[in-house]
This record gives sequence, structure tokens and C-alpha cells, in this order.
Amino acid sequence: MSSKFVLINNKKIMVMENTILHKANERGHADHGWLNAYHSFSFANWYNPDKVQFGVLRVLNDDTVAAGMGFGMHPHDNMEIITIPLEGDLAHKDSMGNAETIKFGDVQVMSAGTGIRHSEFNPNADKLTKLLQIWLFPNKRNVEPRYQQITLDVNDRHNKLQQILSPNPDDEGVWIYQDAWFHLGKFEKGLTENYTIKREGNGVYAFVISGSVTINGQALDTRDALGIWDTEKLEIATTSDAELLLMDIPME
Repeated sequence: MSSKFVLINNKKIMVMENTILHKANERGHADHGWLNAYHSFSFANWYNPDKVQFGVLRVLNDDTVAAGMGFGMHPHDNMEIITIPLEGDLAHKDSMGNAETIKFGDVQVMSAGTGIRHSEFNPNADKLTKLLQIWLFPNKRNVEPRYQQITLDVNDRHNKLQQILSPNPDDEGVWIYQDAWFHLGKFEKGLTENYTIKREGNGVYAFVISGSVTINGQALDTRDALGIWDTEKLEIATTSDAELLLMDIPME
């Protein structure tokens, strides 16, 4: 990956080209009491013209839902919606007749296609639910809506990247209508992991769930994110125990 120098406060600083850094404290924030939400990209009442999407990645919401609270029935169409619980449970119901509870270690996907309605709420009376919800634009419009939920062995991401999503129904993880691959990894301090981009023309949006890492030399802390494109590989080094999500997605 190429780099260039810029002048900041009369100091020459080297920066990487073809990257975008999103710091945790620069995200949108909405605290509704029952819902504490951080938005990596423009969402609801928060709009930032510089943060509308990254390639086909349209939404990355970092939500905490209070006990017994949640989202009522609401519609979606022509969007791939991925939910990854980080803590607690999430009860799901939808217009396709699905009624499931998503737990830590599960991954859920809905291909909204021609249109669905769904609700999500925290079924527990005594603990919070924390989750990531991610929306990708599909590569095929107006498909028949579909639902998929799987349970993963979280031990399979210890000191390595575990694939949790792909475009292929026969691959590991859930599948979606998009040339995208997601991986989760939970690493001890001092380790290095290399990742090769799956498809020419794809970029990677890396989101640090916890801890601190460097990716291709860029330091990142908890809830920071780095978008990278026009490269073939990433080098990830942990500077503390860390957990991260890599989203390998088309840039157009």
C-alpha cells in the first residue's frame, strides 16, 4: 500500500493512501433511554455527509438495548441485514413467520428483498443486550425474502479469524446476496495475523470490538474502524488482547 506525507501542525506526518479512519468518538450517538446507539454511518436523525457508506456497507450500528425493551414491527426491503449479538439475547419475530432468540455466538441474516417486517427486543428482565447490526446493499434486487440463523463455536476464533458470512451457501457461516466475507477474531496480545482480500475490487472495513491493534501500520483502539481499499492483503498486529470484525465487501 502506498503512502504520502502531509503537514499537520508544522510536522510532516506519513499517512496511508486508500484508507479512511473512523474513530470511535466520531460516531453518531443517540441515547433513547431504552436504546443507546452508536452509528458508524449516517442513520435516523444523525447525518454526516462524509459518513454515508463504505462501498456497499450502509449501516453499522453498535446498540445496547435495555432489559425488556426493543424495536416494534418495522419494514425493510432490498437490504442484507446482519445481526451479531455481543452480549445477552435478542428475541426476533418477522412477517415470514420466524420467531427466534439470537444469543451470543449466533449470527442472523435477513435478505429483505421484496419486503419484510420484523421486531427485535431484549427478552430478559435483568440484563442488557448488546449487538452489532449491519446493512449491506445486495447485488440482486427484489429477491424472495429469506431468514437464516446459525450458532458458531466461538472457540474457533481464538487467535485466528473465523469466517461468519460469505456469498456461498456451502461456505462457513451465513450467506447473503453480495460478494462479501465477514470474519471475527479474538486475539491475545502480541500476535500477528495476515488477511488476503477475497475478491478483486473489494475493500475491507475493520471494526475493533475491543482492545487495540494495528492494521497495515495504523493504530486502532476499541470501537475504532479502518476502511482499506486498493490493496491485496492486511497485516494485523495486536497491541493488547483484542477482538475485531473484518468486513470484506465490494467497493461499488
